[in-house]
Amino acid sequence: MTQITEACICPVKGIIDVVSKKWTLLIVNTLGTHEILRFSELQDLLGISPKTLSDTLKTLLEQGLTERTSYNTIPPKVEYSLSEDGHEFREAILPLLRWAAGREGGIQEPCVAGCKRHIKY
Repeated sequence: MTQITEACICPVKGIIDVVSKKWTLLIVNTLGTHEILRFSELQDLLGISPKTLSDTLKTLLEQGLTERTSYNTIPPKVEYSLSEDGHEFREAILPLLRWAAGREGGIQEPCVAGCKRHIKY
């Protein structure tokens, strides 16, 4: 006899809130690939506007997926990295990234995140 178990789908809204943002997956994967990046390095790698990057990083910080380290130097130095939750989130999305990279007719261009190969994560 098959037992039907119910699953709470409330977390789906939280997942959609995180994943649905245009740059979230790219920023999380790029930080996961490079470990620590400065704002300008992220901007250069992704080709993203400063305002969009700033807004997205602020959201990722609020969600606890990234960490921001500020150094009291002149000029100011700020570095971004994934938090523990950010690393877990990246691990959860890696199968999706592999699927997208391996699709027939999938991505043929160099990876914006600076990856050497599309499928190797």
